[in-house]
Amino acid sequence: MMPLWTKAELKKAIDGEIIGNLPDELSGVSIDSRTVKRGEIFFCIKGEKLDGHDFAAKAAEARAGLLIIEKAHKADIQKLGVPMIAVNDALKALDELAVAARARSGAKIIAVTGSVGKTTTKEALRHCLGAVGKVHANPASFNNQWGVPLTLARMPADTDYGVFEIGMNHSGEIRPLVKMVRPHLAIITKVAAVHLGFFSSVEEIATAKAEIFEGVEKGGTALLNADDDFFHFLSDKAKACGIENILSFGEAKGADYRLEKLHMLADCSSMSVKIGDTEAMVKVAAPGRHIVQDCLAVLGACDCVGADMAHIVMAMATFSAENGRGARYHLELPAGGTFTLIDESYNANPASMRASLELLKQAKTGARGRRIAVLGDMLELGKYSEKLHRELAEPVFASGANPVYLIGREIKPLEQELAKKLKVYLKENVEEVIPLILKDIHDGDVIMVKSSNSIRSSRVVSALLERYKKAD
Repeated sequence: MMPLWTKAELKKAIDGEIIGNLPDELSGVSIDSRTVKRGEIFFCIKGEKLDGHDFAAKAAEARAGLLIIEKAHKADIQKLGVPMIAVNDALKALDELAVAARARSGAKIIAVTGSVGKTTTKEALRHCLGAVGKVHANPASFNNQWGVPLTLARMPADTDYGVFEIGMNHSGEIRPLVKMVRPHLAIITKVAAVHLGFFSSVEEIATAKAEIFEGVEKGGTALLNADDDFFHFLSDKAKACGIENILSFGEAKGADYRLEKLHMLADCSSMSVKIGDTEAMVKVAAPGRHIVQDCLAVLGACDCVGADMAHIVMAMATFSAENGRGARYHLELPAGGTFTLIDESYNANPASMRASLELLKQAKTGARGRRIAVLGDMLELGKYSEKLHRELAEPVFASGANPVYLIGREIKPLEQELAKKLKVYLKENVEEVIPLILKDIHDGDVIMVKSSNSIRSSRVVSALLERYKKAD
């Protein structure tokens, strides 16, 4: 296998003092001593809570090939006897390696941001483009000031397609990251009321998302959601950044990648999509209208980068939702019968809550089964929190959920609305609600779990998966 980095490339990319004999070849890049492998580069990055220098010895024990340290720690870490490069700032050094990775790459680069759907879009791009070439993309949600440069630094030189999710919860965060990534194509999935605790309006959020256009390569393309209220706003922002190729996806008339017909089933969707002058029939293995929107963006992106669309359409038929983002489990009850668990536990905001409740509405129950919603606080909503939680009442009623389990403090206004019509249980933490849920599962039930990450509703999912085995 080709090395990820050579000694010569590292010397050119990272400005620092070389200590010891650098290996001729390095196989990977890591910032986590728990997962670093033999022959990899370990960056000792100082974070808000942990300092990577404290784990240099563990990285050495794991046979890391090279340590990137800050000069202030040189005397102590030099004793480990591992080759190293001493720099002023380890995170800046990671950025330098990321820039070098981008400079040497001949891949088609796609950057994805948005208030909702960006991780699903990124994963669907990884899956579909994998049918036509070598793809490199962020693992999980490595979309911040550490995750994006780390993903870039790990990109092999022979990559065909690079897919980079870029996140933010403050203005100014996307700008430096997209200027490293330098995409040929920038996608904004949708702008919604997310992180409102850090912004005064949704328009400010749209402005922050539009920073992604500032790094687009000359002659590049912006791909926008034609159904988004901010489509024209974002289109103007893209033009202001010198982007002439602005394309759209969605159901709106005139969208370049337009949904013509849609047939949604409990576990998949089938759609007819207009791609230029061609109409394609596309099956999506993951259910939900919001997934369909993400897949329209994927079809558009793949077409924009010149991928073979016949192979892309076939690959989409095998794309399935991930854990925390719609994964489904059919589980057996000890006394007989089964129930369905929909894992939507990865984070929550008003738009994604509505999408998850729509999934619950569409799900098929057994003959006497119920729909059960387990919902936790939506965080970072600031002064809008009470209003936005209360406004979830109508989507909950429409979903047919009864009973409803609520977790947290911010969600209490929703409990006040739902208690008028439904059986509702409100607890402040997930540990209190798990025993109640475990006692309340019947044959044919469908249970959906959703909250912001720090509420840890994923532990409800884990408890159910530990308690009940998967049905055949």
